[in-house]
Amino acid sequence: MAHDPSIHAARRARVFEEMEKRGGGVMVLPAADEKVRNHDSEYLFRQDSDYAWAIGLDEPTGCAVLLARGGERKLVLFVRPRDREKEIWTGRRAGVEGAKELYGADEAYVVAELDEKLPRLVEGARTLWYRIGFDAAWDARLSRILTELRGAARLGKLPPEAVVDPGRIVHELRLVKTPDEIVKLRRAAEISAEAHMAAMRDGLPGRREYQVQSEIEYAFRRRGGSGPGYGTIVAAGVNSTILHYRAGDAVLKDGDVCLVDAGGEYQWYTADVTRTFPVSGEFSPAQAELYSLCLEVQKRAVASVRPGTTLDAIHDQTVRELTDGLIGLGLLKGSVDERIADKSFRRYYMHRTSHWLGMDVHDVGDYYVDGKSRPLVPGMVLTIEPGLYVAEDDPDAPEALRGVGIRIEDDVLVTDDGHANLTEAVPKEIAEMEAVCVR
Repeated sequence: MAHDPSIHAARRARVFEEMEKRGGGVMVLPAADEKVRNHDSEYLFRQDSDYAWAIGLDEPTGCAVLLARGGERKLVLFVRPRDREKEIWTGRRAGVEGAKELYGADEAYVVAELDEKLPRLVEGARTLWYRIGFDAAWDARLSRILTELRGAARLGKLPPEAVVDPGRIVHELRLVKTPDEIVKLRRAAEISAEAHMAAMRDGLPGRREYQVQSEIEYAFRRRGGSGPGYGTIVAAGVNSTILHYRAGDAVLKDGDVCLVDAGGEYQWYTADVTRTFPVSGEFSPAQAELYSLCLEVQKRAVASVRPGTTLDAIHDQTVRELTDGLIGLGLLKGSVDERIADKSFRRYYMHRTSHWLGMDVHDVGDYYVDGKSRPLVPGMVLTIEPGLYVAEDDPDAPEALRGVGIRIEDDVLVTDDGHANLTEAVPKEIAEMEAVCVR
């Protein structure tokens, strides 16, 4: 993975600045560890997003320590040592020298020195910025250090006065994307556009969900992505009504819809796109009616994205318009206000309309500030993803709609004067999709 030290140095400078505004301290960001899949085989490694954002080192084990106190700023890295024999098996390591020369560490040590040196770095810091509850082994390590420092207070050792989640700083910085991050998200969106069109072309009657999945993930890799940013959803027929269904072995059947929720990851940044296409190449009249309702609501929700509005406002607008449409289709009865008040719309639309997007598919950053839905600002990236899901055993639904799930999702960047739809290249108009799906 390409590494630009200046980008990560600039990010750390912003972290140091925010730490200093709060009185300084020491921040500990653990790297991800490799996870055993079975016996001596590991799962594909994916770096912790906070560590990747701040450091850029794509290696397991160790941690980054950012110190801001007394006007001094210092980055200390604990990394795996260079080891010629192990590198023959698993690849080159940065080592202590690389941590300094390539990744900007002021000091660097091997992981074996962590338990000896970390207490000295924590001691005397006013605040320990560490995320409790995310990793039990790291929780135990920091707890031991704090206990030891408190026990040595009579010897002049000063434990931190507070332990604060580094997300108060790092996640808020990650929430508003910089130009280089937006470039990567655009690239992830481009890769995902090709993958979704490959799914539409390959999703023929008789194909199985996992075969469509393979076409999607091949496109991710072929275009330079690292693979899927989350578990690929290919949901044919009644499976389209299961929100987080993973691609299985169900057969795509003529007359079914196929819901695909898939996003490619590019240099740690992921897209998140959903399209629902007709397996036969054409929607049935009933399917087209349900799809058109969802599509028009989705397009208006995208159009409403701009600085100053909120995710709650977008969601409330979406709920109202979908509910009105469901009443028009006869799936709900009564008035819009009544069906919103008793939440019966959730029978067909049971999830939120948006979430943050970035290095994580459900990206970090608070949704509420001071108890209120936070206003959007330029640089935020969010999804817009209304859906309608008609259970296969819904007695009030027309037979032609039972077991039909529709979701349409785009990735939207908030700009100074409105928004940019990063995934607009993925077809979603009925005529456009049916042209791609030509059988």
